[in-house]
Amino acid sequence: MIAPRNAMPTQDPQERARNFDEVALGYTAEIAKAEATRCLNCKNRPCVEGCPVHIHIPEFIAKCKEEDWEGAYGIIAESSSLPAICGRVCPQESQCESKCTLGVKFEPVAIGRLERFVADTHNSLGVLPAKPRSNGHKVAVVGSGPSGLTAAGDLAKKGYQVTVFEALHKAGGVLAYGIPEFRLPKSVLEREVQSLKALGVDFETNVVIGKTLTIDELFENGFEAVFVGSGAGLPIFMNIPGEGLKGVYSANEFLTRVNLMKAYKEDSDTPVDKGGKVVVVGGGNVAMDAARVALRLGGDVTIVYRRSLAEMPARKEEIEHAEEEGIKFEMLTNPIEVLGFRNPDDPKDPRNGRVSGVRCIRMRLGAPDERGRRRPVEIEGSAFEMQADTVIMALGTSPNPLIKKTTPAICYNNRGGIVVDEEGLTSMKGVYAGGDAVTGASTVISAMGAGKTAAMAIDEFLSNK
Repeated sequence: MIAPRNAMPTQDPQERARNFDEVALGYTAEIAKAEATRCLNCKNRPCVEGCPVHIHIPEFIAKCKEEDWEGAYGIIAESSSLPAICGRVCPQESQCESKCTLGVKFEPVAIGRLERFVADTHNSLGVLPAKPRSNGHKVAVVGSGPSGLTAAGDLAKKGYQVTVFEALHKAGGVLAYGIPEFRLPKSVLEREVQSLKALGVDFETNVVIGKTLTIDELFENGFEAVFVGSGAGLPIFMNIPGEGLKGVYSANEFLTRVNLMKAYKEDSDTPVDKGGKVVVVGGGNVAMDAARVALRLGGDVTIVYRRSLAEMPARKEEIEHAEEEGIKFEMLTNPIEVLGFRNPDDPKDPRNGRVSGVRCIRMRLGAPDERGRRRPVEIEGSAFEMQADTVIMALGTSPNPLIKKTTPAICYNNRGGIVVDEEGLTSMKGVYAGGDAVTGASTVISAMGAGKTAAMAIDEFLSNK
């Protein structure tokens, strides 16, 4: 008999909708061992092929069966520099767990939940890694998001003197400014950063590469190779009337104000709209994050998405959590105008120029597009209006163009991403890139995989040099 998959303990939906504490409470040792015993320990290890950083999954789960949590952590750490983060935010259901043999007839092993438990158990001991012996080479890493942190960690373990340059005042990139506290506590991120510092990685914050320093100047300052993991922080808008009204945010700005600048705290002086009717436009994980944050700030939140629930790209777990918490969904709906308030009798009315609603149109699904998803088509005569005090556009992001403007030797594609080969090498010698700066907005673990690949290539390049 195959035991059922062990559920993740969570906060009650009504309670968590009013706080920013972590939603998922984590496995206990007893639950973790029980879940580990479900693993079939397949010889062909398909789960490993589904992991972008190729963690030795059956081996670490075998240690979990023995309750050797430190042994399990050691196996994970051979491949991943950020296990406590990956165990929380990676879409395991479409990666390692989607390849699990057990999942053919039953529910797959909860690989991500076990990874989180193992990492949290290790981190609770307060043990930091030892700094390796220096090999005398210097490498610069641009950006401290998942690809940059992974590249920095893998290179530091090999003895490289790594400096990470971060544009914001806090290390972590999208992990710090994009993912809410209730999904990724910042104490977990800080613990992973401290581990990298123990390995010898230096962090320089408030440095914008492409403005404060250029790539060429990094080489002039003694760095022998550069990894660009600057992410995709440039928000995309719909270019519809009314997007310039007060109360319209990009999801990036809204989440940065709340997550990085702590607007959710009562004593914070960071301005952000709270309460009222909130419309979030989009269907990805960022839309779910923005909606669930707005709910916790007192908003009556509706997600508007132009396709059906089946096409929604957000993780199933995040959609379910949003529904449980009381967020409403308007599917097959697309905004065509943001409406503004205007008091013709009082030009000094503070509501003038603010959002008052959204005009939308109903959609139907037509023929598949080039990616195989059915294309949404407008239904004539179906326009209607929704009341709104705040509108959050969660439509995706593109790479920041600053490096493009100051380093013409690096080639870009027509979507603004850096062009690289299979090892992450750009068109400029000694410069490698990975993560969202190359692919556009993607997952944390795929960015980590790119950082890992580039780190191996940099090591080979500098070893030969």
